Formats: sequence, structure tokens, C-alpha cells
Amino acid sequence: MGLKKGFLWGGAIAANQVEGAWNIDGKGPSVADVATYKPNVDVKDYKKQVGVTSESIDKALHTKDTEYYPKRRGIDFYHRYPEDIKLFGELGFKTLRISIAWSRLFPTGEEKEANPLGIKFYKKVFHEMHKYNIEPLVTLSHYEMPLYLAIKYNGWSDRRVISMFRRFCDSCFYEFKDDVKYWLTFNEIDSVTRHPFTSAGIIPDESENLLQDEYQAFHHQFVASALVTKDCHKIIPGSKVGCMLTKLTDYPNSSDPRDVLTSFNKNVMNYFAGDVQVFGEYPPLVLNFFKKNNLHIEITDKDRQILRNNTVDFVSFSYYMSTVSSYDKGNLELTAGNTIVGGKNPHLKTTDWGWTVDPIGLRISLLELYDRYHKPLFIVENGMGAKDTLTDDKKVHDDYRIDYFREHFREMIKAVDAGVDLMGYTSWAPIDLVSASTSQMSKRYGFIYVDEDDLGKGTLNRYKKDSFDWYQKVIASNGKNLD
Repeated sequence: MGLKKGFLWGGAIAANQVEGAWNIDGKGPSVADVATYKPNVDVKDYKKQVGVTSESIDKALHTKDTEYYPKRRGIDFYHRYPEDIKLFGELGFKTLRISIAWSRLFPTGEEKEANPLGIKFYKKVFHEMHKYNIEPLVTLSHYEMPLYLAIKYNGWSDRRVISMFRRFCDSCFYEFKDDVKYWLTFNEIDSVTRHPFTSAGIIPDESENLLQDEYQAFHHQFVASALVTKDCHKIIPGSKVGCMLTKLTDYPNSSDPRDVLTSFNKNVMNYFAGDVQVFGEYPPLVLNFFKKNNLHIEITDKDRQILRNNTVDFVSFSYYMSTVSSYDKGNLELTAGNTIVGGKNPHLKTTDWGWTVDPIGLRISLLELYDRYHKPLFIVENGMGAKDTLTDDKKVHDDYRIDYFREHFREMIKAVDAGVDLMGYTSWAPIDLVSASTSQMSKRYGFIYVDEDDLGKGTLNRYKKDSFDWYQKVIASNGKNLD
């Protein structure tokens, strides 16, 4: 059957990884602006090495350096967005997923009115997108909450942050109601326990009970997401609001029932965030997890009503790789992945950064999510980071990237043929940008090469890779031409 007419092909970026301009036109610092360059992260000590401390934050606030803090410079999308969006238009994009930097509109998060220069910038971006008939898909919180809220409130562990986020979101809905109809609330909302500072503004050494704070932050984000979903539907008639999950597909390492059980238990927690936002209530197994771990999450009757009455319209997700689990961790070789470290599947190839390449896993993920939620799905992140080489004649021959996408698209279409309702697909990322976890430029994802190295040196010129022409043909044929 193939993909439906009107399928939303495109790409995805995040403000903190592309915009730069971190301290101009009234923008306040975000949690991303204290993220440091980490080129040599050991998978065995991943979480510790990518974390932050009160001391590291204080150090960051006393410098305007952009070499050691690459997300402060990004790829200068703030000034080059017309050029980049023109290229996306040339690719034939039907949609572009972007995020709105909270601290560009509300520098500390506590302001009562939005920064007019921030509003003006995003209005210009949306105008440019519409010029090329590109439908905006906007993420409201993509790892870039105001740093001030992290320092003062320890981020989302404090219930008061809900009302501040709601004020920010409602400002976006009122200001951009004529520009945007598709919205996502929190990027990879399930990631709070994997990187609490990046995802929820929680400073680990400021928490007396980190696990307690993480799951309380989860709850506050669930309530906030439900409230702004309600607001969006009221302010923008016909709008659609989705949740955004990290699809961490995991297999048992063997048919040993103990491996199967270990993988099952891992997937229960992986589905937790989606279950709350789609079904409007906490899964019983998760509530029992709270009890067994002596976690006392403040959930009021009003919260329960808000969650129950304001579920999402669709489910979006990122998918990059899969892992395997074993009851005996000594049986596993570990490998890196999207915000995780997991068991390496010996049947799969890996990228330059050790992430497994599992196209069939994408089909499995689509079937699992649709069978579970019965909601329209949207793949909003999928891609591979690689070490690209710019030739003397300014070309990038990235057949490996074309092969990656071709195989994933084939499996995606098979899932649709099996009955999955799929709204669209946005690659991560259509243009090279600063990577989320290690803040590298050398980990390149795009169909467009950006001449900038890990230390910020280069012309910032944009060059089309071989994959640019290939993806252009895929979109023009609505997925029928994958050669």
C-alpha cells in the first residue's frame, strides 16, 4: 500500500544544538549552555561523565567561552536560518521539527511577559518555513529549560515550575497560533532518570534523594504536558499535540527465561511515560515500583483528573538503535546508544560511535507502539552520526548514510503496510549540528555538511552531501524511489 498521501517527510533540529546566539537579544542561559565538550566518553562510565555539578555550573557562568561550551555557538542558525530553510525547501520538506528555546522568550523562566525579540525571531523562522510550504512541528521543551530554574528550584522536582512552563507555552500558542498546528510537549520525556539535569534541570548534588526527585519531576512534567495540551486545544482550534518518547527497543540476550524477564522489566519502565500520557493514568507495575523503592511521589486527586482528561492526540518518538539485556550482566558487551549504555547485539553492525544499526527494530517499534496505544504515530528522530569527509571539491560521499536510511525506510513502509497509522518522518538531523550528549560537531548526522569543527573553527559554509540528492528523490516519490 505504501505511505499515505500527505505523509509529512522532513527533518528535526533543536534550538540548543543549532541556534547559537546564546547571550544576545535578551536570551538567558539554559541548561544546554553549561554543557561541555566531551570527545572521549567511556561507555562504562557514561552517566557520570556527561553529568553536571553545582561547581561545574558555577564555573560555566563565569565564562563566555564557546569552544568548551559548543551549544552556545551551535551552527549559527539564529542568523543563517533563511539559508538553511531554503535548503530544506529544496529537499522538498513537508515539515520541519524545531524547538522554541524557553529562555529566549523567558530568560529566567519567572518573567510575566515574553521577550519581544524572542517572539520576533521565531515569527520570522515560521514565515520562512511557510514560504516553502513547510509545516512547522514545534517541540516546547527540548533539553533547554532556563538555567535559573535549575539553580533556584532544582528544576522540575519543584511543582512551582509547572505554572512557569504553562505561561511560556500559552505565550507560544497565542503568538504562533496562525503559524503552528502540530506541537510536542517534552522531548524524550522518559529521559529524566537517564540525564536528570539535561531533561529536568535537576542538579544531582543538590538532591538529598535523587531518585525521588527524578520521579517527582516526571510527574510534574506529566501534569504540565496535560495542562498545556488542554490550553493548546482551546487557544488553537484544530491543533494536534503529541508526546515524544525515546523508543529504547530491547531484546532478551537469549531464550533463557531469566533473560526474557530482564528485558520485559526493562521495557515496562521504557513504556511508563507513554502510558501516562496516552492512557491518562499510572501503570500498576510502576506504582508498585514506587512502593518497593520507598518513593513517595506527590500525586493529588486534581493531578489525576488533569492527566485523565487531557491525553495526547498522537505519539511521536525517536528511534536510533536497539539493545539486549541479560540477567547476568557479565554476559554482555556494552555499547553506547541514545542517552543510554546497553548490551551490544552481536548480530548487528554499529556506527562510528558504537550505536547498533537495526532497521528491523524500527518496524518492531512501530508495531509495538501502535498495538499498545492505537494512536497515530510520528517518527520524529532517526539517523546516524558518522565521521564525514569533505573533499577538496566540497563534496561528501556518504553512501553509508544512504544505506542506513534506505533500510530503515523499507522497514518503516512494511510497518505501514501491516496497518500502522504513521503521520510522518523527520530525520535527525537534516543538517550537521552540535551533538546532544558529547557536544561534538564531528559526529555528523546531516544531509547538509556544515564547515565547523569540534572547537568551532571553520567557515560555517553549508555543502550538500550525496545523501541530499537521494533524500530529495525519496520525498518526491513519497518513499517509492529508494534506489
